[in-house]
Amino acid sequence: MSSYQHRATVDLPPDRLFDYLAEPENLPRYFPDLTEVEPVGGDRVHVEADLGGRHVAADGWVRVDRDRRTLSWGTPGQDDYHGELSVTDRDAGRSEIAVTLHTEHTGGPDVQQALEEAVAVLTHRATAEHDTAATEKGDDWY
Repeated sequence: MSSYQHRATVDLPPDRLFDYLAEPENLPRYFPDLTEVEPVGGDRVHVEADLGGRHVAADGWVRVDRDRRTLSWGTPGQDDYHGELSVTDRDAGRSEIAVTLHTEHTGGPDVQQALEEAVAVLTHRATAEHDTAATEKGDDWY
């Protein structure tokens, strides 16, 4: 099994960032290949994705630990795909996010590049949506 990891700094307090990331319905907003994530009870979810030109549907799980600010997920199958995400306090309203993927899928550099792109998208999206919400509420966000 191969593992891939990427870290990034985000200009959001850790609790705000984690609250955004911990909602399963938000996953398609920051993992571009996902087209749908639907909670089906407990930690179980139904996911759909467009991967390499094919549409895939699977049942999986998402586990949220708010106290530790960690999120883990996975889908059973031939690739035995699963991962973890953690958010830590960096300094003065900033966070660090670490995402690790584990898979039987081969593709080394392509998987690492896709992970780095996904982390870039999620940090940008979380910050942009936070700024938009603050502006709409009239908060002084700058």
